[in-house]
Amino acid sequence: MSIWWSLHLRREAASVPLARRLLLGTMETAGVDPDISYDLSVALSEACANAVEHASHGEYRVTARIEGDRCRIEVADSGPGFAPDLRRTHHSVRPLSKKDQHAEHGRGLFLIEALVDHVHFHNRPGHGAVVSFDKILKWRDDALLRVS
Repeated sequence: MSIWWSLHLRREAASVPLARRLLLGTMETAGVDPDISYDLSVALSEACANAVEHASHGEYRVTARIEGDRCRIEVADSGPGFAPDLRRTHHSVRPLSKKDQHAEHGRGLFLIEALVDHVHFHNRPGHGAVVSFDKILKWRDDALLRVS
């Protein structure tokens, strides 16, 4: 069984908790372990906050999919995109350098990397940034979608 949803949100601060609550509600209903749900919700919040801050048009899109034992989330905006040094794919966590810990911007990307199993930062053709990330799920005993 799988679950997926997609939101088109206005580039407003109020859209961030809306996306986060929808994700947390979906995870709770499906029976995902609360710690995993929390990590994904924080990563989603950071990605949405980046879209709200950097997108150049009025909307951005969030898509989430639970399939099997994995949740994949994508946040796409219409902003200027990532600088070449930020377009990357990561499978492991890099520690924050002293410079990065005190930087005004960019800590959210490191936080996303720290909370998920795999993340990819890339630009859309034309313009716009896409953050996609996934995490292996753990299930509660009473999970509706538990993978056998």
